[in-house]
Amino acid sequence: MQTLVRNSLAALLIASTAPATLPAVAQEAPRVHYQEIPEGAYSVVAQVRAKPGKEDMLRAATLPLIDLVRSDPKNLVYFLQEDRAKPGHFVFYEMFASQADFDAHNAMPYVKDWFAKLPELADGGVEVMRMTMLGKPQK
Repeated sequence: MQTLVRNSLAALLIASTAPATLPAVAQEAPRVHYQEIPEGAYSVVAQVRAKPGKEDMLRAATLPLIDLVRSDPKNLVYFLQEDRAKPGHFVFYEMFASQADFDAHNAMPYVKDWFAKLPELADGGVEVMRMTMLGKPQK
């Protein structure tokens, strides 16, 4: 019984010293609202691999895309991921309402600038799978 009381008191003490709110960044994080994604949305899964020794340079060139793409009002979802076991191997997940919206995104100067850097930084080009979203959103 004493152990249970001691553990309960320790838990209360830890909880009382924890911040009452999450950091502002976490509170302002964008949220995906599945009901807002239209059936048949145009999505892309792509990957690019850095040339040996160019991993940091490709990462530095690619990280700014997160804020730029997410600020595009036609972008519905954007995730950039890096393989934990193979640094420099990046996988992109992007979703737009239509192919026209995706094509407009690819015509943006910052996207063209990024593609222009790839011959120096990437081992081959970008491998792209063009997908369609399945499942009717629940309202």
